Amino acid sequence: MSKKPKKFGKNEKTFSEKIFKILSKNANKPFNYKQIAAILEVDDTKSRNEIIKDLKILAAQKLIIETEPGKYLVKATSQKYYEGKIDMTSRKAGYFVCDELENDVFVPFVNLNHALDGDTVKAYVYDRRSSRKPEAEVLEIIERAKEEFVGVIDIQKNFGFVTTANAKMYTDIFIPKNKLAEAQHGDVVLVKMEDWPVKADSPFGSVIKVLGKPGEHNTEIHAILAEYGLPYDFPIEVDAYANKLDTSITEEEIAKRRDMRKILTFTIDPKDAKDFDDALSFQVLDNGNFEIGVHIADVSHYLQEGTILDDEAYNRATSVYLVDRVVPMLPEVLSNFACSLRPNEEKYTFSAIFQLNKKAEVVDSWFGRTIIYSDQRFAYEEAQSIIETKSDIIPAEISHTGKEYQVPAEIVSATLKMDELAKILRRKRMTEGAISFDKVEVKFNLNEEAEPVGVFFKVSKDANHLIEEFMLLANRKVAEFIGKQKKTFIYRIHDEPNEDKLINLQTVISKFGYSINMKSKQDISKSLNNLLNEVNGKKEQNLVDTLTIRSMSKAKYSTENIGHYGLAFDYYSHFTSPIRRYPDVMVHRLLQFYLDGGKSADAEIFEEKCAHSSNMEGLAAQAERDSVKYMQVKYMQDHKDQEFLGVISGVTEWGIYVEIIENKCEGMVRIREIKEDYYTFDEKQYALVGQATQSILQLGDEVFVKVKSADLVKKQLDFHFIRRNE
Repeated sequence: MSKKPKKFGKNEKTFSEKIFKILSKNANKPFNYKQIAAILEVDDTKSRNEIIKDLKILAAQKLIIETEPGKYLVKATSQKYYEGKIDMTSRKAGYFVCDELENDVFVPFVNLNHALDGDTVKAYVYDRRSSRKPEAEVLEIIERAKEEFVGVIDIQKNFGFVTTANAKMYTDIFIPKNKLAEAQHGDVVLVKMEDWPVKADSPFGSVIKVLGKPGEHNTEIHAILAEYGLPYDFPIEVDAYANKLDTSITEEEIAKRRDMRKILTFTIDPKDAKDFDDALSFQVLDNGNFEIGVHIADVSHYLQEGTILDDEAYNRATSVYLVDRVVPMLPEVLSNFACSLRPNEEKYTFSAIFQLNKKAEVVDSWFGRTIIYSDQRFAYEEAQSIIETKSDIIPAEISHTGKEYQVPAEIVSATLKMDELAKILRRKRMTEGAISFDKVEVKFNLNEEAEPVGVFFKVSKDANHLIEEFMLLANRKVAEFIGKQKKTFIYRIHDEPNEDKLINLQTVISKFGYSINMKSKQDISKSLNNLLNEVNGKKEQNLVDTLTIRSMSKAKYSTENIGHYGLAFDYYSHFTSPIRRYPDVMVHRLLQFYLDGGKSADAEIFEEKCAHSSNMEGLAAQAERDSVKYMQVKYMQDHKDQEFLGVISGVTEWGIYVEIIENKCEGMVRIREIKEDYYTFDEKQYALVGQATQSILQLGDEVFVKVKSADLVKKQLDFHFIRRNE
């Protein structure tokens, strides 16, 4: 038998790292060599001697302390322990993200110790020699980000396991036979992770709900909601409570409110809207100024604190707008009926009423509870028709009723005047540094089975801007009114953009011949606006819009006001959509409390509610994006034989992302799929370079592609590369 060649370098029997890990996990607790040997499950003399030797070496290096003869510990105070979150990559490794650390720290798979994406953990950061980057090891999982997962179940004889479509979820979930519930092989299921034994490769779980078969429309939509922990129906007791509410308009309640029923009032909403949460009133005052009322559904009148209805609304925190349905924050009896400001009905409202002069300057404002009567309901297209044509006739093709009709003269004149004032407000905002994000929204024409049969784009026009400006005015003035009293309030805040992200944006847009002036805050805003104007209508618009939004900080709710960078407001809040956003409900309650002379509320309580609302808003946005992706994949399934012209929207070492110009669907072309040359990724140029021809594929290049595969479960498109668009 031949001797194995001697390995140089690392001694296989060196236990130093393992010893250090054991002591680190049990900081301030002394161990002797026998206890360490027992944990490492070694009992031969050679290994035990090695452990004794390594303990001495670690103590000599002052990495551990010998507290008494033969007993060693790691002092927690002198160690690099931190609390933070795990951000997984799709490659079975993660990063430890912690506010105390300047950079995110790499966590190799072996150091994750069962931590999953988003988990809050306690970690130890190892200092490395200057040639190597630091690494972290998870010592303890403080809180799981989620315990419920959606995936497809594979059932074996005595057990099953669930695999998720989430690239960041590196493990499947083991399901014992007695916890399979009603699940059949291949079902999409919602599972709860219950335990993860130290030595098990996979966590153990149980099936909570069977969602259906993969690829079926309802299954996939319910799977999207379940993935983010979003409900899709109301508990019976909540529905029952809502249906028992007294939604009648009473003389007693009217007496407590400012009566605005005789003043001209109307709503402008999307054609298919069912919940109308804002209305505008208009009248010309004797002094020549204009009184414009922003009237918002008085949800807090019906939604009383401490009820099961309020608890449910708070937990949901927002309505979720998926492609084919809305998952409302409030039961239908409130969202579509009692609170909805429907035409020719009296409704309770909470209002911000402004007196504006001809220059659109606010000379007076009033806040409080009102009652209104809406004289007219407009769809955006109808209001737009009035603004563009100055005509009082709404043609049948755009009418929300499907028939041509005449609009009363006073409503036409009010619409035109308010459009004029809104344009002045908008110009003023832009001059002060607001950033104009009119991102193109992808919408689908759906048939009766909710199948996508066409794609169209929603573009904001004057009618949208009219509503937007007066809602912004109300949100700003309400926040200013309380903010200047220095009382606890809920603000919508937006921080300045991160400089590194702006530099990255600059790198990408320079390929299209654009640039950003980063001298000052004002210059940045100005050049971002110029950029968004310049790309408007061009093939790279969606790409540049998306990248610009990504360079921005995320807006969120907080009691700490830092202003709103994107809107260029010192004070800003959300007051105008309480039917679909819980923070607006809280704003209404606080505003009324302060109008009644209340002292400043407890900031800590409201800060916690803000954090919850921001978190739920983030989950709803992810679910909405997933539903759009799902519809895009579904739509492209039916267009497999078609050639499409697209723009390269991303370049990576494994391929290029291509966004189809006519429908904004994005898919991946694998690098090995590009047959015209052997391409490699050039990081500096952010491009693929052909080895033989030196030809370059980079952001913004136009290429023709065809659908290779459309995976509904992963919501993923793969394309064939056909040719460049020369």
